[in-house]
Amino acid sequence: MIPKYVHQTIISATIACLFAACGSKKQEAKSKPSQQRTAPRLEAYIVSTQSFADVIEVPGSIVANEVTEIRPEVSGRIVQLNIAEGKPVGKGALLAKIYDGDLQAQLKKLQSQLAIAQTNENRASRLLEIQGISRNDYDITLLNLNNIRADIDVIKTQIYRTEIRAPFSGKLGLRNVSPGAYVSPADIIATINQVSDLKLDFSIPEKYIGSIENGQLVDFTVQGSDKTYTARVYATESNVGVTNRSLLVRARVNGASNALVPGAFAKVKLGFAANTNAIFVPSQSVVPTIKGKQVILYRNGKAVFSDVEIGARDSARVEVTRGLKVGDTILTTGIMTTKPDAKVEIGKIVE
Repeated sequence: MIPKYVHQTIISATIACLFAACGSKKQEAKSKPSQQRTAPRLEAYIVSTQSFADVIEVPGSIVANEVTEIRPEVSGRIVQLNIAEGKPVGKGALLAKIYDGDLQAQLKKLQSQLAIAQTNENRASRLLEIQGISRNDYDITLLNLNNIRADIDVIKTQIYRTEIRAPFSGKLGLRNVSPGAYVSPADIIATINQVSDLKLDFSIPEKYIGSIENGQLVDFTVQGSDKTYTARVYATESNVGVTNRSLLVRARVNGASNALVPGAFAKVKLGFAANTNAIFVPSQSVVPTIKGKQVILYRNGKAVFSDVEIGARDSARVEVTRGLKVGDTILTTGIMTTKPDAKVEIGKIVE
């Protein structure tokens, strides 16, 4: 016969097992996901065309119309220096003179020889007319005269090279030598800039090459001045830079100003013709991927991922240059959680 306390223990354990089994079934039922989930309601945007004029801002530099380093053509000691630092100078003005005493002495010697040779040639010419000398003797006399003339021309050229003159009208920079200094062609005496006409150099990205034209106006500003200046494009480089994939453009500045100094930094603003058929979409609708960019199209109640190419952008919009057409509907919310071919519903159309 089973004792009474053992019988009560068996009954209690059986009841506890029944309660545990029921709790487990309820928990299991709660943990199972709902088999019938509703499609998320997302916001969308309908693609349309807009008018857009692309404006870019690039760095530039002010360039003198002409600029050169003034160097001597020959080595020697400077005996005269006429460089007024920071002052304008006319074309051909004598800026410096190198000692030419030895050349002047050679010139005087040759000039004396020339006078004697000229007298001998005149005498020989008269003798030739009366057949007092042979034609060969006269030719030798004439050759001597011409050789002396040629030597004089050589000496005069050497003397001219000792004179350092302004190659064009412009503004002188700071001089780097003093009177009495010995200089050579490797030494820079000063620089000269033609500042009456100024140029503007700047580079544009490769994708804008087809949009830049000769005669196009650009605006620019410089530090230290609130004024906006203009320049007119007149030339471009013949090739694209390999290192930065950009094209160098040169424009001529309209008007002159004391605030514009060659070498100064400029902020160039360049506008292009308006595109009346540009397609812009909200920035948040573009999905970055390893291969490029994508948007999520809404088609027949499903999310369809589509590759796109983008162009210009602003704070809230991105231009799509390829991959979309007018009338397409793209999702603007739920971008990161939506999977390809997932069912979605449109809750709101944004503008």
